[in-house]
Amino acid sequence: MAESFTIKDLPKEERPRERMERYGAHVLSDAELLAVLIRTGTPSESALVLAQRILKGNGAKSGLAFVADSSLEELSEIRGIGLAKSVQIKAAVELGRRISSYAGQNPYIISTPADVKSLLMEEMRFLQKEHFKVILLNIKNHVISVEDISVGSINSSIVHPREVFKPAIRRSSASIVLVHNHPSGDPTPSKEDVDITRRLVEAGKLLGIDVVDHVIIGNGIYISLREKGII
Repeated sequence: MAESFTIKDLPKEERPRERMERYGAHVLSDAELLAVLIRTGTPSESALVLAQRILKGNGAKSGLAFVADSSLEELSEIRGIGLAKSVQIKAAVELGRRISSYAGQNPYIISTPADVKSLLMEEMRFLQKEHFKVILLNIKNHVISVEDISVGSINSSIVHPREVFKPAIRRSSASIVLVHNHPSGDPTPSKEDVDITRRLVEAGKLLGIDVVDHVIIGNGIYISLREKGII
């Protein structure tokens, strides 16, 4: 029988929790942070080895992309990861997303496409389907709310002006920002993206609601259709 190995077998200065306590969380690798989170391994491998195995992913995705986008069921299928550890991991992922978009007590202001990226990148960069959202702004460009419009391949049948502008009219929004993601990670706009954007811009003019921009989210990168001169 193979000899088991635990975190305690490491020199104290190399153990993830001790390293975090001494040097801070920023020095830990992804695997070490995950090991701190799941706390325990299995009888045959340490939490660190188990964390490294989680980060190998499922073939389609690996690393933090797999951790962020996997379901509880997918995580639970990994040997050594039960429901309890899966819940811990997904709770930490969701907490990180919420912290990344937290604006405190001050209103969040959209002045540039980078502001849109700061607000929604971490929430949308790893989504496996296209999600179309609308950011509602007041007259001072303060965010009123972020509204989910559709999920699925972006086309004119599901991104209809009626659905896009309904929440803006209901909340008396002065302007809106269109946002959707590309699961491929490449935010280059398609012809459909451009056509829909122009259609919504014209609809906004009729309603007196300005379409400020359409930002396409990729994996850590984004494209603004206003900066591209399309709007």
